[in-house]
Amino acid sequence: MAERFVNIDRDTPLLLPPDLRDWVPEDDMVHFILEAANGVDMSAFKVNHRGTGSEQYPPRMMLALLVYCYSHGIFGSRRIERATYRDVGVRLLTGDTHPDHDTICKFRRENKVAFAAAFLHVLELAREIGVLKVGSVSVDGSHFRANASKDCNVTYESAGELSEQLQSDIEQLLEEAETADRSEERDEDRLPEQIARREKLLAKMENARERLENQARRRAEAERPEYEKKLKAREKRKGRAKGPKPKEPEDTPKPGQQTNLTDGDSNLMRKSKRESYTQSYNTQIAVDADGSQLILSNHVSGCASDANELEPALEGIERRIGKPERALADSGYINAEAIEKIEKKGIELYVSVGREDGNYERAYDYRPEHVRNKPRKKVTDEGLLKMQAKLASEEGRAIYRKRQETVEPVFGIIKSVMGFRQFLLRGKEKVSTEWSLVCLAYNTKRLWNAKMAKAKG
Repeated sequence: MAERFVNIDRDTPLLLPPDLRDWVPEDDMVHFILEAANGVDMSAFKVNHRGTGSEQYPPRMMLALLVYCYSHGIFGSRRIERATYRDVGVRLLTGDTHPDHDTICKFRRENKVAFAAAFLHVLELAREIGVLKVGSVSVDGSHFRANASKDCNVTYESAGELSEQLQSDIEQLLEEAETADRSEERDEDRLPEQIARREKLLAKMENARERLENQARRRAEAERPEYEKKLKAREKRKGRAKGPKPKEPEDTPKPGQQTNLTDGDSNLMRKSKRESYTQSYNTQIAVDADGSQLILSNHVSGCASDANELEPALEGIERRIGKPERALADSGYINAEAIEKIEKKGIELYVSVGREDGNYERAYDYRPEHVRNKPRKKVTDEGLLKMQAKLASEEGRAIYRKRQETVEPVFGIIKSVMGFRQFLLRGKEKVSTEWSLVCLAYNTKRLWNAKMAKAKG
């Protein structure tokens, strides 16, 4: 019996112009994104209001393009440009136009305000649909790689030594160039190129030292009020009760303090003592813990620790969306002063005190003996002792358990499903813009899935 195959005809042209809507299913996410983008305020976008130069691509279309591509794991501007030719959904979204990668990259870099406005608009849509109810929120952070190599880190001391060496090399090359000018054998390309390369590296070293000096001054200014407070308290005590004099904050960098030459706002970070260091940013999110798992606020920190990030995460939740009644966070957010400040604002906190496994007994403890028997840090602060007791109760454990099952899967989806693991932009301001876009893409995809599930069920 002869086989029967479908005839693949690549030569016959289409007799009628195709309608791209016929090639995209009605339940495709692209329709939802286009509808949502139409509700974003135009004033939020950065556009050329003078009307000079070439025609601009509509900002709402550019926003929809980025959100659609990011939600489908397409992040690089060149890959997004390629998708405008290869992806039918993207071709429908752009109306079969093709913004080049420079235009896409520029729009992404300059429209942080527009992304924030769109982020808020999606949350308002979620509230209108009935998906979002702000009551309990879970806060967590995760390290994402920066667009920089950890090998490009330099310490304050080594940057000074290299600056002196480079200055000496530049002077020597200038002398060689002067000697070559007087002789008949002249190399017009080699010496100027070598001098320019060293001058560029010298400028990087000087900028690195200046950045570390500014960081040290800002840190000293932030620590000075606490230092003066301790100094006044010491002066009130008498005799031996005075104790040693508090150490004055240093406004100069330590020799070993380091910065990255490629992205000075990023830092060397590691998840735990068992992990290796990476050049990263610490991203923070506050997630709705009452069912929707939508991201309510997001921000980026250059510090590896989460200790000072709980308050900005909660403050970042727009009051138009709602005020959280309680917040859940792991032991990385332990900061007695910040916890007291937040609770005074009427938000009940459930923050793990000590290691995560300290709130319950393991039925089968498979960890090595030296880990099992490791003494836990003694808690003395009254507020933290109350927090520890609250989480030890049956009700406290039940409430705190929501944290792990609400916020941690969000990072898992962003990293493993969307495929976002490294920033493409550099500098904290631009990285914050990109992180806002990632969170917007996640929320849009999450809301679309919730809307489709609600329509089917």
